[in-house]
Amino acid sequence: MLDDIKKTLWATADKLRANMDAAEYKHLVLGLIFVKYISDTFAARRAEVVARLADPNDEYFYGDVSLEDLAAEADDRDYYTAVNVFWVPEAARWESLRGQAKRPEIGKLIDEALSLIEAENPKLKGILDKRYARAQLPDGKMGELVDLVSTIGFGENPSSARDVLGQVYEYFLGMFASAEGKRGGQFYTPASIVKTLVAVLAPHHGQVYDPCCGSGGMFVQSERFIEAHGGKLGDVSIYGQEANPTTWRLAAMNLAIRGIDFNLGREPGDTFTRNQHPDLRADFILANPPFNISDWWHGSLEGDPRWQYGDPPQGNANYAWLQHMLHHLKPTGRAGIVLANGSMSSSQNNEGVIRAAMVDADVVEVMVALPGQLFFNTQIPACLWFLAKSKPGARKGQVLFIDARKLGRMISRVQCEFADEEIERIAATVAAWRGEVPTGEVVGEYGDVPGFCRSVPLAEIAQHGHVLTPGRYVGVEEVENDDEAFADKMTRLTERLGEQMAKGVELDALIRAKLGGLGYEF
Repeated sequence: MLDDIKKTLWATADKLRANMDAAEYKHLVLGLIFVKYISDTFAARRAEVVARLADPNDEYFYGDVSLEDLAAEADDRDYYTAVNVFWVPEAARWESLRGQAKRPEIGKLIDEALSLIEAENPKLKGILDKRYARAQLPDGKMGELVDLVSTIGFGENPSSARDVLGQVYEYFLGMFASAEGKRGGQFYTPASIVKTLVAVLAPHHGQVYDPCCGSGGMFVQSERFIEAHGGKLGDVSIYGQEANPTTWRLAAMNLAIRGIDFNLGREPGDTFTRNQHPDLRADFILANPPFNISDWWHGSLEGDPRWQYGDPPQGNANYAWLQHMLHHLKPTGRAGIVLANGSMSSSQNNEGVIRAAMVDADVVEVMVALPGQLFFNTQIPACLWFLAKSKPGARKGQVLFIDARKLGRMISRVQCEFADEEIERIAATVAAWRGEVPTGEVVGEYGDVPGFCRSVPLAEIAQHGHVLTPGRYVGVEEVENDDEAFADKMTRLTERLGEQMAKGVELDALIRAKLGGLGYEF
């Protein structure tokens, strides 16, 4: 049911876009969804407070007072901040905006409502994108968009409302990423990749950090993992950073609508030159940095303490990202990073030296090769690096290689994704190799599987020049023997080939005849 609602909403919203660029339009739509959500949750909480104030058996009971006094007491914002509900001034509430949707100045009214919400909620200061008055939508389209968002029913229960809104918001993020193509992928990592990182890392406690957080998808999947495994969201602290100001706002809204407490730094900024969390040492790091960026270097980074394993090349940031993650890990921490395949084997400009130093220091834990076409924005083959400063005792001096290139299924003409059972297979393989048994799950003994996974000692990796491509180590998949004699099989296959070649000759003759009838002899 919800899937149908999401698709209908998207189809209608996309139709209203007219000729507006998706990159601009997404901020209008997602911002309105956010305002609708916080207004709905505020209204639901206010109705609950009023009912409890009037109930003699409730601890909130306010006594035998007038309705005006009851309403005034219900406006005490402590009732809202106590349960992480944003305070929404009356002029900024959704019903007020909806009632004025047909006015030509509705864009200006929305901007004013956003300013009021920011002024009343310090956590949202500088986050809401006030661009509605200057939006280049045709006349009347903004009002139609307000009417469309009004149809999203979040329900009376704040918990279910948050889940519905979260799913709608995430679905729209993904659809906008697809509509934008290459640029869209800069703020959105496809869900199946994020799920894989989260499933392998299992971030159920402590500090979770993403130094290039995009729209916050890593944190959202971490929240779902924690809840699915019986944990509490309050058991983790969220830290992130994002350079793009509009994407930074998307991330803040994405987390705020889910009630996740977060610290995305004082401002958007470049992670290398304006590190917002210099003293952070995280339990878990999840990241999908932009691949192979060449314009990252700044003179102030010369001799930076983060470059523990060697100076990264100024023309490619891949090994700067890897070392940044290691620098920000606790001694017991783990990191999962998406990078281009070239990072596993490149020896240009000191990259091979850094990789060798990392392998020899035993901080590379697991390498996963991914299938193609997983991303919206690039066809560059990608891989997953999992780093750990302290491996399980039995696995010290080893790296687990997983070749997942044959996994995944096409969900559209241009995009592939992992199925949940494939993600579980990868995560269970890693857990078994580590000797871990996740709560409530059964993980068997680890064993190498030809063509899929193999645990390799560091000495063997050194013999291969510290190249970390899984296909080099896992071997080939075992092919089941069908017990058919070679001579019999060759006879059968040759006969089939002969039949197919004869059929090909017939089809060639038919095509020539048809073209000849049209006057095209050849």
